[in-house]
Amino acid sequence: MLGESGVEAVRIEPLAKLMHVTKGSFYWHFRNRDELLTAILREWATRETEDIIKQIEIMGGDASTKLLNLFELAVQDDGRLENAIRIWATKSTNAVAIITEIDQRRLDYLQHLFEEIGFSAWEAKTRARLAYHSLVGEFTLGVRISQQERIAESRLHYALLVRQN
Repeated sequence: MLGESGVEAVRIEPLAKLMHVTKGSFYWHFRNRDELLTAILREWATRETEDIIKQIEIMGGDASTKLLNLFELAVQDDGRLENAIRIWATKSTNAVAIITEIDQRRLDYLQHLFEEIGFSAWEAKTRARLAYHSLVGEFTLGVRISQQERIAESRLHYALLVRQN
C-alpha cells in the first residue's frame, strides 16, 4: 500500500479490511498509526539494507564479485517502495532520520567493497556515491527500461566503477 499509494494511504482501517482482520485485532499489534509507521520503517530498513548485505555476504566471493552481485540484485527492485519512503521523508522527521541512517549504511558498505578492491578511501567513497546516487536517481525518475536492459546497464556501471586508471 505504501509503495503504490504513499504514506497517506497507510491507515489502520483500510489495512485491516485488506488483511481481513478487525480494527481491534490490528490494535493488538500496534497502539496507533505512528507505531505502525515506525514498524514499517524498521522493517524496510531491515529488508532493504541489512538483509541484502547479508545475502551478498552469504553469496561470497571477493569484494569485486560481491559488488557485481549487489549491483545486479539492486536493479531487480522497481524502486516504488524506496521512492515512497523518500517522499514520506520530506514530511516526517522520523522517516528522514531512518532514511539518513540507511543511506549512510548503504554508502559505507559500498565504500568498504571499493576499498577492498584496492581504491583509496577517497576514491572508494566517490565511487560508492556515484553508484548509489545513480540507483536512487533511477528510482526517483521511475524505471523506464526493461529488466534485461537494467541488468546490462548495471554490469556496465560495475565495469566502469571498478576500472583502475
